[in-house]
Amino acid sequence: MNPTRRTVLLAAGAAALTTAGPTTGNAAAAPRATTATPPYAAYWYPDSLPAGSPGPGITWRSLKSWRAADDPDLAFNAATVPLAARFTPTPANPTARTGQARVQALVSFGPTSANPSQGSATADYYALTHWAYLDELVFWGGSAGEGLILAPNAPVVDAAHRHGVPVLGNVFLPPAAYGGQLQWTRDLVQQDATGHYPLAAQLVAVAAAYGFDGWFLNAETGGGNTALGTAVLGFVKELKTLAAAKGQRVTWYDAMTVNGTVSWQGALTSQNQAFFQAADTMFVDFRWSAASLASSGTKADRLGRSRYDLWAGVDVESNGSGTYVDWDAIVPAGKPHVTSIGFYRPEWTRNQLPADRRAPGDFHAADDRFWTGRSMDPSRPDPGDPWRAPAVSVADRSTVTSVPFATVFNTGHGLRWYEEGAVVSDSPWNHLGLQDRLPSRRWVVRTAGTRPTVAFDFADAWRGGSSVLVAGELDQPVVLDLYATRLPLAVNTVVDLTFRSESGGVNVELAVATAPPSGPGATPPYRYLAVNSVNTRAVGQTTSGGTRVNSGQAEARVNSGHRPSPLTPRADGTGVNPVNSWQTVTIPLTGLSGTAHALGIRLTPTGGATPVRWRLGGLAVRPDGTPAAPAAPSAARVTAAGGGDLRLAWNPAPGPVRHYTLHRLLADGTRRFLGATGQRAWFAAGLRPEQGEPAARFEVRAVGELYNASAPVTVTHPW
Repeated sequence: MNPTRRTVLLAAGAAALTTAGPTTGNAAAAPRATTATPPYAAYWYPDSLPAGSPGPGITWRSLKSWRAADDPDLAFNAATVPLAARFTPTPANPTARTGQARVQALVSFGPTSANPSQGSATADYYALTHWAYLDELVFWGGSAGEGLILAPNAPVVDAAHRHGVPVLGNVFLPPAAYGGQLQWTRDLVQQDATGHYPLAAQLVAVAAAYGFDGWFLNAETGGGNTALGTAVLGFVKELKTLAAAKGQRVTWYDAMTVNGTVSWQGALTSQNQAFFQAADTMFVDFRWSAASLASSGTKADRLGRSRYDLWAGVDVESNGSGTYVDWDAIVPAGKPHVTSIGFYRPEWTRNQLPADRRAPGDFHAADDRFWTGRSMDPSRPDPGDPWRAPAVSVADRSTVTSVPFATVFNTGHGLRWYEEGAVVSDSPWNHLGLQDRLPSRRWVVRTAGTRPTVAFDFADAWRGGSSVLVAGELDQPVVLDLYATRLPLAVNTVVDLTFRSESGGVNVELAVATAPPSGPGATPPYRYLAVNSVNTRAVGQTTSGGTRVNSGQAEARVNSGHRPSPLTPRADGTGVNPVNSWQTVTIPLTGLSGTAHALGIRLTPTGGATPVRWRLGGLAVRPDGTPAAPAAPSAARVTAAGGGDLRLAWNPAPGPVRHYTLHRLLADGTRRFLGATGQRAWFAAGLRPEQGEPAARFEVRAVGELYNASAPVTVTHPW
């Protein structure tokens, strides 16, 4: 790789590296926390550390000395969502392929050091949502002055796993121009007395403890020789063997060659073939050409490997969707794809935004442009778009395969936190692990009339921080595809739909397809089920069943049980629950059986061409009846304290849990929302005693798939 591409990533680390020479021996393991320090994503050197002292906020650690039992932040950093199985539905358009090119992304979600373990108090975050096109995510980073080996933080892994995407940690041995030292390469591949590679075992142990899926190996420190190249190859082989036994994978970066020197090939050649064969996949450096990719694919075929195990590097760090790419060299139209695609730094979609346009909506508009294309509708790609977005060439995937299934369209960041339509925290936030399984085809809109705008919106939500807003003048019925699914239907299956209409009259119908589309790009064979016959303005209006929607806003306090409220039955068998200007309607799937292959919504204007603002806040597919609450967590405790900063921990609830919510119990009986996380630990900062309060009381609840909550477990901390 050209070192000039490292400037943003390495500048802070290079400044922190005070001297050039490494120390010898092993670093001591980081001590168990005794004061309440913030937890951060973990990073290490292989063994020896730089000379001198680390910069502010940086902790130098040795991977060789790491032990899970001594890791004070492990509970904050360990992912809890297993890697979901996924399927490939009928493609959204005729050019999207199955079984050919795949997509990898190398993403820097934050700095190497001081990257929060559990989100932070800002909505300005790279909240990746287009998981349906990804096959592998690399948690990119590392620098000579901070650390070279990065374990991904839990929110990223949980969100990716929920959508079926494996996540790899990163091993980055930097060029000498950026502080790289050949000793660190030798440290990584050191052998014990039996000839084994102890740090290969350490990498596998870290991934197993933290719950991610393997490692991306990027050896770019020059000056090596054939002996070092042989040692690195032996290391990769052993790492692959150990990783495979744990269900992990290894990706090699096209940099070091078999003779130990660094020479980026831009192809699969005799110089890197052995590393490719030792690893699961290889990232081909950006200097590829159409001819070199073609020869690489042919060479992979001859080796008995898939050509799609080669990721052709596409550097989008500087220009994103404005980058010129010879797409026909990778994913030619009308011919078999040549290799897979490896995006370097697609978080450009956030980083390029100007300071006055960094709201979540601005980011998602840019990100949709990158992944979907200029048409912003994967069912109808723009043939004149010079940026060949992944949706044009690669079929999307889905993990929505079992009941119950629920979503509140939470993107993993927001300007506020909502519960049942009420604001319970007005602080901006991000925590990618709270992200729902989201619609993969954004946005497929089918209408014979004017196409409305469809987007995630952050001005209001039913739960979490976002909802789906449909806005525009409707002059014909509009069908919005939401999910490609494989949901088994039973006689008692129902769908809960939570929505509100802010302006304009629309008739709302649930769209359910029990068979796949006839072919790529075809409309699913929907059956439309009435939700309401006329839904005009939700606030202060009456539905056809006579249910009046509550127009008053509740106090900013949480419904203590997060329980589904009783529904008012209607003559058509549906039930309506109005809360905070939102209504939840339960629709029985009467007469439907087999498998639901697609879910969507149809909106029909009720009074001719109508300017409409209609908001979808939640969707759930479940058996009829009141769902059982999840079991409660146990043994809530304070594990460290200092001033107003606390580390809280608890034992996980038995059974499936979506996440945990944390509240502070106040003397007047109200509860103050502190946050939510999928982990079994939480860091609370800046707490202060309330007037006359001798001790702070906290409660933790488990939240299930249907957003119903457990009984609380409480803990008290004296001031």
